[in-house]
Amino acid sequence: MSFKGAVNRATGSRTVEVIARSGYPVNGVLHLLIAYIIVRIAFGFRGEADQTGALATLADQRGGESSLWIVAAGLLALAMWRLAETGIGLHPGEHSHAHLRESPLVNRLKAFGLALLYLGLSFTAAQFALGVGRQGSERAVGLSARLMRTEGGNLVLVAVGAVIAAIGAYLVYKGAMKKFLRDLTVRGGLLITALGMCGHIGEGIVLFAAGASVIGAPFLRDPSKAAGLDAAVKTVGHTQFGRTLLLFAAVGFAAYGLYSFALTRYSRM
Repeated sequence: MSFKGAVNRATGSRTVEVIARSGYPVNGVLHLLIAYIIVRIAFGFRGEADQTGALATLADQRGGESSLWIVAAGLLALAMWRLAETGIGLHPGEHSHAHLRESPLVNRLKAFGLALLYLGLSFTAAQFALGVGRQGSERAVGLSARLMRTEGGNLVLVAVGAVIAAIGAYLVYKGAMKKFLRDLTVRGGLLITALGMCGHIGEGIVLFAAGASVIGAPFLRDPSKAAGLDAAVKTVGHTQFGRTLLLFAAVGFAAYGLYSFALTRYSRM
């Protein structure tokens, strides 16, 4: 049997699909925790408004280590499904011969990007579970400072920022045009549609701001601006209507979190 054939057979398993779906509620919890952290920042409390901040919050709770291993496993399972989609196209579970289809390259690249994201988060969750996790913003600032020492490093930061901004813009478009409904096995309904629109648009705007912040870091010679999501949230918080804007951002992340719970059952696989 070929490699693609083996992948197709695996994704056709109901058990494998259920395991992969377990990553959606995990992702939902992380988004809800980020929303909680953003609300705290809006009211003057300290925190790190990104995925590593959410994992750190989880680690501080009773039973945090066990919860982190569950997060790591769930995200790893979802990453493996995305890697399968990278090889044989989107939604392989819907086709008994998915490995024989013609799949657009852009779809496989999107799946690969998500796979890398989930793998990175899974690895970070495992680090926290082992007690060796580090603050994401501190790590990003340190790396950015080193990159800024060379012209090539500055170009890398600009390129990374452009990719983040592009992802944010795509999420806004996907939410505003309701393209996310194509990812569901049902028509959506009022609640899921509202959560999907609010979640995609809210998170997309914040990611676009994060990308712009990373792009601006080399020009401002300020490594702290390249801390991604956390830097963008705190920059917004210092503006005239910062608290209001942060609360809107928190609503967006919370909505996406709840939408992720809906994906657990209704996502096309």
